[in-house]
Amino acid sequence: MAPTELYIRNPSDAEARGPFSLQQVADLAEAGQVNHETLVHDASAGDWKPIAALPQLAKVVFPEKKKLSLKPKEVKTLNRLEDAAKPIDVNEMLDAAQGRTEDTKDKVARQKGMELAVRIGGIAAPLTLILAAAAEAIPSLPALMAVDAAKIMARPVVLLAVIDIVLALLLWLGLTSLYPLVRFRAALGLGILGFIAHAQGTQMQLVAVALGSAGLFFSTVALAVVPAVLAAASGIGGMGLLAWLVWRT
Repeated sequence: MAPTELYIRNPSDAEARGPFSLQQVADLAEAGQVNHETLVHDASAGDWKPIAALPQLAKVVFPEKKKLSLKPKEVKTLNRLEDAAKPIDVNEMLDAAQGRTEDTKDKVARQKGMELAVRIGGIAAPLTLILAAAAEAIPSLPALMAVDAAKIMARPVVLLAVIDIVLALLLWLGLTSLYPLVRFRAALGLGILGFIAHAQGTQMQLVAVALGSAGLFFSTVALAVVPAVLAAASGIGGMGLLAWLVWRT
């Protein structure tokens, strides 16, 4: 075992230094004042030996230092292209800017469908009202031409024709805020004109009133192309048929 008290000297020194503890010699070695060639007095042999010749002592004085190393860490970048990634071309960049990518094209298609449905309704509703006004005013044409107020007032349905013309003009101007009033008009017209047709026993007129009123109502609420087209066909076709039937009679 290494001695607990040590005397040391360099090979060129005539005088020894000490006594030192093992820790003190290790501290001197750490400070660079002791190396492997430094002589240590070996009490058992009675002579001086270099520290390198005393393995147990050298192990304590010059402990092996662990080398610190940084473990390389894999850094994953977010913008790295995968091996199978498809390069982006100019057309795809333009599509992305306009919202026509694979992820958004369905939403864009639905939005365009809604816009087209609203435009269809915006055309169909005024036309339906104009045809309804014609059907309502035809029976009173002689009184209207003669400006006979008494005869006009005898057929109050003419007032409904006036309301329809005013609503149609306002809708042509883009006042879609009147759609709730138009829906009320559709229900009111179904009641009034339907009652008149039923009272006169004209079943075809009753069917035409029902189709026209339903088409007028749904033209203001349809948000898809197919329902908007069906509502327009029902409204314009129904009120057009009603006007033709009234004209024939």
